[in-house]
Amino acid sequence: MADIEVKVPAMGESISEGTISRWFKKEGEAVKADEALFEIETDKVTQEIYAPAAGVVKKLAKAQGANAAVGEVVAIIDSSATASAVATPAPSPAPAAEQPKEKSSPMQDTLPPAAKKIAAENNIDTTALAGSGKHGQVTKGDVLGAIGAVPKPAAPATPAPAAVKKESAASLPRSETVQPMTRLRRAIADRLVSAQQTAAILTTFNEVDMKPAMDLRAKHNDEFQKKYGVKIGFMSLFTRAVVSALKEIPAINAEIRGNDIVYKNYYDIGVAVGGPRGLVVPIVRDADQLNFAEIEIEISRLATRVKEGTITLPEMEGGTFTISNGGIYGSMMSTPILNPPQSGILGMHNIVKRAVVVSEQNPATGTSVDKIEIRPMMYIALSYDHRIVDGKEAVTFLVKVKQAIEDPVRLLLGV
Repeated sequence: MADIEVKVPAMGESISEGTISRWFKKEGEAVKADEALFEIETDKVTQEIYAPAAGVVKKLAKAQGANAAVGEVVAIIDSSATASAVATPAPSPAPAAEQPKEKSSPMQDTLPPAAKKIAAENNIDTTALAGSGKHGQVTKGDVLGAIGAVPKPAAPATPAPAAVKKESAASLPRSETVQPMTRLRRAIADRLVSAQQTAAILTTFNEVDMKPAMDLRAKHNDEFQKKYGVKIGFMSLFTRAVVSALKEIPAINAEIRGNDIVYKNYYDIGVAVGGPRGLVVPIVRDADQLNFAEIEIEISRLATRVKEGTITLPEMEGGTFTISNGGIYGSMMSTPILNPPQSGILGMHNIVKRAVVVSEQNPATGTSVDKIEIRPMMYIALSYDHRIVDGKEAVTFLVKVKQAIEDPVRLLLGV
């Protein structure tokens, strides 16, 4: 017999344990080498762990839902056995006790006292009645029916006072479902509370006219998709706009480390993505070195991995700034919370057609003319750590993002 221990692998420097969220195999089942054996959930990522060798699962040392430390043995595989050899045969069911045959007469059951009394007073042979009770038992109603003395339905009861009805409704049992928080949800909760308690979070707002960006997409999307295999999305425009603004306002791309301010000279942009287990933030690395197509391809790849549950910890570590798009869920306005230790996060919202004042240059006179038009508008919000970012810097950053989106040529020219 060759027993192979299956241990919880290392999953990052800051992760010391995880929760066995699901077993794919049971004791006695065969497993192939590199076949998914169980799923482990940590406070940062959920990943499948594969069998190190083929064989039969001899023992599961941890129950589903139990915690397991890194390096701890959670299963044993017998690599020299087959499923039929290891599986414990199920015990043969004991022969069921022979049930007594039901007698034809319903009098096999004891008559209720009331039914017995009425039957005796009216000389009713209860053995001739077809009982409507359990196991054919003759009931009081059966006897009354036999003598034609079934009482008329009682008159409806007088409705109870409203106060009594309310009290009765309140006394009805109401169910509750208690479900433990997942490790990921607990980690999200801890991080959000920590951000609120340690950073001086402020939020500033602006609005963006999305018509130029939408016109750009409508004009070039088909050709762009044929060439790169992805559509032109707003996320690539906002990512490039954010990087451009971060270069202008480096404090928003910095973090506090002890008593120092650490300015990042690289731009790893986190993109918040909703997955089956909650919101996670994969990172678009070196976004300043990517063009629009490369950003769209990378965001699409990361979003797919999040939704499939295959995203890995290295793909979510780090990040210098975060973009969160609540608009895809219909959010009109929100104040996003910082993703520590970052000092800034941009919130995008839904696009709504609104009447706005638009200024146009009159070619004949050279003067500016104001008029009202219906435009697709988006509110954007920047939450920032006021400990290292001043209000003027935050407002300037948001204006830079607004200008870039409303005039995408700026992103190509770098102005």
